Amino acid sequence: MPSNGWDVQVQLVTEIRDGDRVEKMEIQESGQFLTRGDTQVLTFIEHQEEGDPVRTMVTVKPGHVSIKRSGGVEMRQVFIESAETENLYHHTYGDFHMKTYTKELDFRSPAETVPGRLFLNYTMTLNHEVTQAHRLTLTFEEESET
Repeated sequence: MPSNGWDVQVQLVTEIRDGDRVEKMEIQESGQFLTRGDTQVLTFIEHQEEGDPVRTMVTVKPGHVSIKRSGGVEMRQVFIESAETENLYHHTYGDFHMKTYTKELDFRSPAETVPGRLFLNYTMTLNHEVTQAHRLTLTFEEESET
């Protein structure tokens, strides 16, 4: 691990609201956190119950977050507060067009708060049809050597 990076414990909580229905997912994984200048990168592998593992890379720059997933699914989703972005989500069930509007983006590095935290509040429209409200909360802190 480079001197500007360290091993972390990651907790990812996603909430999807579709009308009155709420779907909540939570994962905990080990990962790595790296900082270089004003760019901070968090990587971890999601070990899903079904399907192949998914490698996730979260890149944070001032006012901009990019989440790239590869493996069981392929996608790169960009979040810019008060802006709309588009991308393709490649899944075993086919390709989906995603349109994301980021309402709120808040990142606190581990230098600012422990644990480090990324919060995203956004709407996502899938294939120009279904729009759902999403919240993503990602917390991470250095693994203790016990």
